[in-house]
Amino acid sequence: MKKINRIGITRAAIGISGLLAAFPAPPAAMAADGRALFEKNCSACHSVMPPPKSAPPITPIASRYRQAFATRQEGVAHMVAFLKSPSKEKMVADRQALERFGLMPPMQLGDRELRAVAEWVWEQGGTGGWGPGSGRGSCQGGGPRRP
Repeated sequence: MKKINRIGITRAAIGISGLLAAFPAPPAAMAADGRALFEKNCSACHSVMPPPKSAPPITPIASRYRQAFATRQEGVAHMVAFLKSPSKEKMVADRQALERFGLMPPMQLGDRELRAVAEWVWEQGGTGGWGPGSGRGSCQGGGPRRP
């Protein structure tokens, strides 16, 4: 009788594992897509390129992170910490952005999602030469920048 029960339990376990394998992993278990997460959670306030929406554009922010941190790993880690709990002390973006837009609220995403967004943002700073004094578009006077 015990042998029959073991066989039944083994078959049930195999059946359940086969059933689980037939369904995709839940979203938390899948690799997070930084761009999709940005578009869903951040793009209401942040544009990728200027002009800004209600928060600084991502490309200049990403370039400032690349200037401030020697490695991608350090920059992404700092960005994740800022996104979890924004503060003036952690801010890497242009200080004028704080005056213009204020401090952003904490992002209500998990660590994996925050890291995916931060990694995607980091990659947006690879071109364009953004940094102090290299703004694009309107200056504080509202018109085009003139030499």
